[in-house]
Amino acid sequence: MASFFELLRNRRSCRKFKDQPVEQDKIETLKRCALMSPAGKRSNEWDFYVVTDKDKLNALSTAKANGASLLADAPLAIVVTLDASKADTFVEDGSIAAIILQLAAADLGLGSCWVQMRLRQDVNGISAEQRVKDILNLPADTTVLCAVAIGYKDDERKPYDIDKLPYEKWHVL
Repeated sequence: MASFFELLRNRRSCRKFKDQPVEQDKIETLKRCALMSPAGKRSNEWDFYVVTDKDKLNALSTAKANGASLLADAPLAIVVTLDASKADTFVEDGSIAAIILQLAAADLGLGSCWVQMRLRQDVNGISAEQRVKDILNLPADTTVLCAVAIGYKDDERKPYDIDKLPYEKWHVL
Protein backbone atom coordinates (compact mmCIF):
# COMPACT_ATOMS: atom_id res chain seq x y z
CA MET A 1 0.00 0.00 0.00
CA ALA A 2 1.09 3.52 -0.71
CA SER A 3 -0.06 4.79 2.68
CA PHE A 4 -1.92 3.81 5.82
CA PHE A 5 -4.94 5.75 4.54
CA GLU A 6 -4.96 3.68 1.33
CA LEU A 7 -4.60 0.47 3.36
CA LEU A 8 -7.69 1.41 5.40
CA ARG A 9 -9.61 2.53 2.32
CA ASN A 10 -8.98 -0.78 0.55
CA ARG A 11 -9.31 -3.18 3.51
CA ARG A 12 -12.78 -4.71 3.36
CA SER A 13 -14.08 -7.83 5.03
CA CYS A 14 -13.47 -10.89 2.87
CA ARG A 15 -15.79 -13.86 3.13
CA LYS A 16 -14.62 -15.87 0.12
CA PHE A 17 -11.13 -17.29 -0.05
CA LYS A 18 -9.10 -19.10 -2.69
CA ASP A 19 -8.10 -22.69 -1.98
CA GLN A 20 -4.52 -21.59 -1.42
CA PRO A 21 -2.60 -21.90 1.85
CA VAL A 22 -1.09 -18.85 3.50
CA GLU A 23 2.69 -19.14 3.42
CA GLN A 24 4.52 -19.70 6.71
CA ASP A 25 6.53 -16.47 6.34
CA LYS A 26 3.27 -14.50 6.15
CA ILE A 27 1.95 -16.30 9.23
CA GLU A 28 5.19 -15.34 11.01
CA THR A 29 4.65 -11.69 10.04
CA LEU A 30 1.08 -11.85 11.34
CA LYS A 31 2.41 -13.36 14.59
CA ARG A 32 4.93 -10.54 15.08
CA CYS A 33 2.34 -7.87 14.32
CA ALA A 34 -0.17 -9.32 16.80
CA LEU A 35 2.48 -9.58 19.50
CA MET A 36 3.25 -5.87 19.09
CA SER A 37 -0.38 -4.95 19.78
CA PRO A 38 -0.85 -2.50 22.61
CA ALA A 39 -2.34 -3.83 25.83
CA GLY A 40 -3.39 -2.05 29.01
CA LYS A 41 -0.41 -1.85 31.39
CA ARG A 42 1.37 -4.14 28.91
CA SER A 43 -0.54 -7.05 30.45
CA ASN A 44 -0.45 -9.05 27.22
CA GLU A 45 -3.50 -11.02 28.30
CA TRP A 46 -4.11 -12.30 24.78
CA ASP A 47 -3.17 -15.66 23.28
CA PHE A 48 -3.41 -16.49 19.59
CA TYR A 49 -4.21 -19.91 18.16
CA VAL A 50 -3.31 -20.56 14.52
CA VAL A 51 -5.72 -23.00 12.88
CA THR A 52 -5.01 -24.46 9.44
CA ASP A 53 -6.44 -27.95 9.96
CA LYS A 54 -9.51 -28.31 7.70
CA ASP A 55 -11.44 -30.45 10.19
CA LYS A 56 -10.96 -27.84 12.90
CA LEU A 57 -11.86 -25.00 10.51
CA ASN A 58 -15.04 -26.87 9.56
CA ALA A 59 -15.91 -27.38 13.23
CA LEU A 60 -15.24 -23.70 14.00
CA SER A 61 -17.57 -22.74 11.15
CA THR A 62 -20.49 -24.14 13.18
CA ALA A 63 -19.48 -22.64 16.54
CA LYS A 64 -22.08 -19.90 16.24
CA ALA A 65 -25.46 -19.70 14.58
CA ASN A 66 -24.69 -16.99 12.02
CA GLY A 67 -21.62 -15.52 10.40
CA ALA A 68 -19.09 -18.28 11.02
CA SER A 69 -19.62 -20.49 7.95
CA LEU A 70 -16.87 -18.65 6.06
CA LEU A 71 -14.31 -20.32 8.35
CA ALA A 72 -14.89 -23.63 6.56
CA ASP A 73 -13.38 -22.23 3.34
CA ALA A 74 -10.65 -20.10 4.90
CA PRO A 75 -7.16 -21.60 4.75
CA LEU A 76 -6.28 -19.97 8.07
CA ALA A 77 -8.02 -18.74 11.19
CA ILE A 78 -6.37 -17.05 14.11
CA VAL A 79 -8.42 -17.42 17.27
CA VAL A 80 -7.91 -14.56 19.72
CA THR A 81 -8.34 -15.54 23.36
CA LEU A 82 -7.87 -13.59 26.57
CA ASP A 83 -7.14 -14.04 30.23
CA ALA A 84 -9.75 -11.75 31.78
CA SER A 85 -8.04 -11.92 35.18
CA LYS A 86 -4.96 -10.04 33.94
CA ALA A 87 -6.57 -6.71 33.04
CA ASP A 88 -9.96 -5.05 33.02
CA THR A 89 -9.20 -3.95 29.45
CA PHE A 90 -9.14 -7.51 28.10
CA VAL A 91 -11.94 -6.97 25.53
CA GLU A 92 -10.38 -3.77 24.25
CA ASP A 93 -6.89 -5.25 24.12
CA GLY A 94 -8.08 -8.35 22.25
CA SER A 95 -10.07 -6.21 19.83
CA ILE A 96 -7.02 -4.07 19.09
CA ALA A 97 -4.94 -7.20 18.46
CA ALA A 98 -7.61 -8.61 16.13
CA ILE A 99 -7.79 -5.46 14.01
CA ILE A 100 -4.00 -5.31 13.87
CA LEU A 101 -4.11 -8.86 12.49
CA GLN A 102 -6.61 -7.73 9.87
CA LEU A 103 -4.58 -4.67 8.87
CA ALA A 104 -1.39 -6.74 8.71
CA ALA A 105 -3.18 -9.31 6.54
CA ALA A 106 -4.30 -6.56 4.16
CA ASP A 107 -0.75 -5.21 3.99
CA LEU A 108 0.40 -8.72 3.02
CA GLY A 109 -2.16 -8.91 0.20
CA LEU A 110 -4.52 -11.17 2.14
CA GLY A 111 -8.20 -10.86 2.91
CA SER A 112 -9.68 -11.28 6.37
CA CYS A 113 -12.92 -11.25 8.32
CA TRP A 114 -13.62 -10.98 12.05
CA VAL A 115 -15.90 -13.74 13.36
CA GLN A 116 -17.25 -12.78 16.79
CA MET A 117 -17.42 -15.64 19.32
CA ARG A 118 -17.71 -13.87 22.69
CA LEU A 119 -21.33 -13.62 23.83
CA ARG A 120 -22.59 -15.65 20.83
CA GLN A 121 -24.28 -19.06 20.61
CA ASP A 122 -24.51 -21.92 18.14
CA VAL A 123 -27.84 -23.09 16.63
CA ASN A 124 -28.55 -25.18 19.74
CA GLY A 125 -28.02 -22.30 22.15
CA ILE A 126 -24.60 -23.52 23.30
CA SER A 127 -22.01 -20.82 23.94
CA ALA A 128 -19.81 -20.24 20.88
CA GLU A 129 -16.91 -19.68 23.26
CA GLN A 130 -17.43 -23.10 24.81
CA ARG A 131 -17.67 -24.70 21.39
CA VAL A 132 -14.34 -23.13 20.36
CA LYS A 133 -12.72 -24.22 23.63
CA ASP A 134 -13.91 -27.79 23.01
CA ILE A 135 -12.80 -27.84 19.35
CA LEU A 136 -9.33 -26.47 20.10
CA ASN A 137 -8.91 -27.98 23.58
CA LEU A 138 -8.39 -24.57 25.17
CA PRO A 139 -8.16 -23.86 28.91
CA ALA A 140 -11.56 -23.62 30.60
CA ASP A 141 -10.85 -20.19 32.12
CA THR A 142 -9.91 -18.49 28.86
CA THR A 143 -12.20 -16.00 27.12
CA VAL A 144 -12.61 -16.57 23.38
CA LEU A 145 -13.09 -13.21 21.69
CA CYS A 146 -13.09 -14.03 17.98
CA ALA A 147 -11.62 -15.96 15.11
CA VAL A 148 -10.05 -13.96 12.30
CA ALA A 149 -10.43 -15.79 8.99
CA ILE A 150 -7.47 -15.07 6.70
CA GLY A 151 -6.55 -16.08 3.17
CA TYR A 152 -6.16 -15.04 -0.42
CA LYS A 153 -9.27 -13.19 -1.57
CA ASP A 154 -11.58 -14.92 -4.01
CA ASP A 155 -13.71 -11.81 -4.39
CA GLU A 156 -12.84 -8.17 -4.79
CA ARG A 157 -14.76 -5.37 -3.17
CA LYS A 158 -14.54 -1.75 -4.13
CA PRO A 159 -12.59 0.54 -1.81
CA TYR A 160 -14.56 2.83 0.44
CA ASP A 161 -15.95 5.84 -1.41
CA ILE A 162 -14.59 8.67 0.69
CA ASP A 163 -17.40 10.96 -0.49
CA LYS A 164 -19.97 8.57 1.03
CA LEU A 165 -18.42 8.14 4.47
CA PRO A 166 -20.83 9.00 7.33
CA TYR A 167 -19.26 12.37 8.08
CA GLU A 168 -22.26 13.23 10.29
CA LYS A 169 -20.71 10.89 12.87
CA TRP A 170 -17.81 13.33 13.30
CA HIS A 171 -18.45 16.12 15.82
CA VAL A 172 -16.36 19.18 16.51
CA LEU A 173 -17.00 20.91 19.83
